[in-house]
Amino acid sequence: MLLKPGDVEAPLEHPNLPRRFGLLPATALNMTNMMGAGPFITIPLLMTALGGPQAMLGWIVALVIVICDGMVWSELGAAMPGSGGSFVYLREAFGPARYGRLMAFLFVWQFVLSGPLEIASGYIGFAQYASYLWSGLTRPWVIALVTVVGLINIALLYRRIHSIAKITVSLWIGTLITVLAVIVTGATHFNPRIAFDFPPGAFNFSLGFFLGLGAASRIGIYDYLGYYDVCYIGDEVKDPGRVIPRSILISTIAVALIYIGVNFSIIGVVPWREFVPADAHPEANFIVSTFMEKIYGSRVATIFTLLVLWTAFGSVFALLLGYSRIPFAAAESGYFFRIFGRLHPTKDFPYVSLIVLGLLSIVAGFFSLGTVIDALIVTRILVQFMGQIVGLVLLRRNAPDMQRPYRMWLYPIPALVALLGWIFVFATTQFQVILFGLGVLALGFVAFLLWSWNTKRWPFGLVEAMS
Repeated sequence: MLLKPGDVEAPLEHPNLPRRFGLLPATALNMTNMMGAGPFITIPLLMTALGGPQAMLGWIVALVIVICDGMVWSELGAAMPGSGGSFVYLREAFGPARYGRLMAFLFVWQFVLSGPLEIASGYIGFAQYASYLWSGLTRPWVIALVTVVGLINIALLYRRIHSIAKITVSLWIGTLITVLAVIVTGATHFNPRIAFDFPPGAFNFSLGFFLGLGAASRIGIYDYLGYYDVCYIGDEVKDPGRVIPRSILISTIAVALIYIGVNFSIIGVVPWREFVPADAHPEANFIVSTFMEKIYGSRVATIFTLLVLWTAFGSVFALLLGYSRIPFAAAESGYFFRIFGRLHPTKDFPYVSLIVLGLLSIVAGFFSLGTVIDALIVTRILVQFMGQIVGLVLLRRNAPDMQRPYRMWLYPIPALVALLGWIFVFATTQFQVILFGLGVLALGFVAFLLWSWNTKRWPFGLVEAMS
């Protein structure tokens, strides 16, 4: 039939992708992604953003944005549980034959860059903590290490989803052991005078303060990224109308509580002036190892560093698993290059998408952590995060009878809070990074026009009939 703006096409469900992710592995997937290496590699950057423990305000701002945005993901994911997550939501919300086609294309376009950037941040964190074990780790060896870890990640994911669910839970358990060790250690050695050693003029609320708050919030959001990871494998989730919203809510609350413990454990033992600014202190690269060494000595710190490496690897594993499904879903429904829609002939997983994103992540891992974080957040905000909020409003208006197993609480207040939060984070980013994000989207729009002209589709051809 012919689809018009406001019509909603049934989410793509592929018969070869079995639904094996229940609530436990779905929550484990989200939490493994969210915790990962984030809090262990970004605390020095967070404190540097505002020059002291007042930077924790940025973490609180990020939490508010994430909780509200999680409700957006929950409603969309429960209503349209197809592989690809945002790709599906944007396509349906804006109309799959016209503007939804543009939004879906732009999402996949920016995601080909931002997805690997996020995965690469985990590889960078892995290399930073490895430098604690091998102090002579030079730049060429860092690049070699990132490459090896990336290839191992691809190899582990090159298999059926059934075994991947088990691997995800085991990595999640390792992650929990690591963060709990930090929290318990910090709680027994916490010094409030160290934790709350605010510098003079910490809360002056000047323009510089709000720019720093934006930078701290951006880092905090990076730490939380992944609260929606289960949405990317919607076709592989059992009872998605119940599991997707619950896994998002549970993982967000659990990780928020864990982050409170981790952050205050570290800044309550290691004086922030010893690793701020981050680029002037080499130990900022492995702050948790320094934290453990200060309390227990180098031998225990070495063992704990290995746990952090396990956690970092668990994060990139969860990311690549979820993100490899996005180009696959786009290609399956005719919105991206057809080759990305190929499933492995015997193991039933999108192997082309997995390999391409995996290799791009390795290359992105050769850049600095700060550059990677800023680029990936800004690149995603306009199309994915803001676009989904607008899309949710459009679906509420244009498809009121659409089945919604989960409906946002207090709608539309959480959606508006999330939108204002994303605008604040975007507006307080360095101008050069904003230009980079806008440039990526501009190139994507040109590519969309060329692609549409070549294939004789909207806006240069007839609106295609889709069934």
